[in-house]
Amino acid sequence: MARGTRSLRRVAECIKQLPSTASREIRTRNSVRYLSSCGILMTRAPPLLSTAMPGLGMLSSRSFFNLAASFSKRKEYSERRIIGYSMQEIYDVVAGVENYRLFVPWCKKSNVVFKRAGFCKAKLAVGFPPVMEHYTSLITLICPHLVKASCSDGSLFNHLETVWRFSPGLPGYPRTCTVDFSISFEFRSLLHSQLAHVFFDEVVKQMVSAFMRRASKIHGVETAIPQELMFHEVHHT
Repeated sequence: MARGTRSLRRVAECIKQLPSTASREIRTRNSVRYLSSCGILMTRAPPLLSTAMPGLGMLSSRSFFNLAASFSKRKEYSERRIIGYSMQEIYDVVAGVENYRLFVPWCKKSNVVFKRAGFCKAKLAVGFPPVMEHYTSLITLICPHLVKASCSDGSLFNHLETVWRFSPGLPGYPRTCTVDFSISFEFRSLLHSQLAHVFFDEVVKQMVSAFMRRASKIHGVETAIPQELMFHEVHHT
């Protein structure tokens, strides 16, 4: 009888232990997951902030890329006008790269280092607070129709290109021509891209007017054009 009593007690003790063992198994299942495909155990970690707030991580990354895109976007500007100078006169002014430092806005240096028929290479420096950019300009010349300049080996600009096109002006006004000027630029870094509005306002928008003043100084007063025949068009992006 004593042996039977002891056996019953052992059975009762085992039964008492069953709930606690089951609860431990349940807790273990909640914190540990078995990956049968890999044969490993993974412990569940508390959710991160970005997981707990799904929109937060997406919002921050999206804001950064939107910021980068807005600063690194290429800027373009074009201008067309009829002027009271001949194609040859205004072409000579634009093609005279060695004189840019005398009248082009913020141009501090303009040295032609190589020249042949239809092409020249120049070392230029453009400075506008608080930076100074030194670069090489490769210039294509088609007299008296085209002057195209492209920036190379610059540290400030990822892209910089200016194009001047000259075509006949008004019928009956031989000393007139149509000028098409365009410029596109893109800064190399986000930091420098913040200067885009300065470069745009202080250099780009003043470019054609600066060359017109230079033409006036070299070739004299331009031909008077009747007000109703005047044409001036500007586009920028």
